[in-house]
Amino acid sequence: MKIPQNILITGASSGLGAALALEYASLGNTLYLQGRNVDRLKEVVGKCQGMGAEVHSKIIDVTDAEGMENWIWQADAQSPLDLLIANAGISAGTGGNGESSKQVRRIFSTNIDGVINSVQPVIPLMIARKSGQIAIMSSLAGIRALPSSPAYSASKACVRYYGEALRGNLLKHGVSVSVICPGYIKTTMNDVNNFPMQFLINAEKAAKIISRNLAKGRGRIAFPLSLYLPLWWLACISPRLTDQLFSRLPAKPSE
Repeated sequence: MKIPQNILITGASSGLGAALALEYASLGNTLYLQGRNVDRLKEVVGKCQGMGAEVHSKIIDVTDAEGMENWIWQADAQSPLDLLIANAGISAGTGGNGESSKQVRRIFSTNIDGVINSVQPVIPLMIARKSGQIAIMSSLAGIRALPSSPAYSASKACVRYYGEALRGNLLKHGVSVSVICPGYIKTTMNDVNNFPMQFLINAEKAAKIISRNLAKGRGRIAFPLSLYLPLWWLACISPRLTDQLFSRLPAKPSE
């Protein structure tokens, strides 16, 4: 596959998004980075520039459909995008006060609408060029739904199916689509979890795994295998046999 030089990453102000920005920051690359936190995004921009990348940043919420469309079109007009990584997302679970309607709607709005608002504007642009790559951040929670985080699991399953269907649809146009399904990554989003996280890896290692597999054009990038394979197998089994097991899992705190 073509090595990406013009890259747009959402949710780049912290966590995995920041690690991906640093992974792709090198001399000759142009980065377009979205985030909501001014200070954190400014810090990431500075680090990427120090590594030789040309960086353009945007403070905007991915739920702003019109704003995202305008920004992505402007970015592409300036530097035709080789790779778009729809990474921005939030999580919360049922721990504490359970899952409120407000929490469910907020997670769906960011994790589903935010992905749509990031991906849809670039599709016709890449189709017109017959090239480009789209990466959508799902989760291993999108492989088998977790009762401890219903809305999060559902949102990640939704964008996984959306991305996998897009891949087949856009293949004939020369546009590649990859869905990323990571396990537990050490980020501020997961630091609130008060339970052991199996096979936890740092964001820098996760970013390297993702970039390496995106370069290979992998349709599904799921890791670590030691967690992905059991979840995939359990997803194939009747819920009657697995619901009791999953219902005992510790819950991520609610908002």
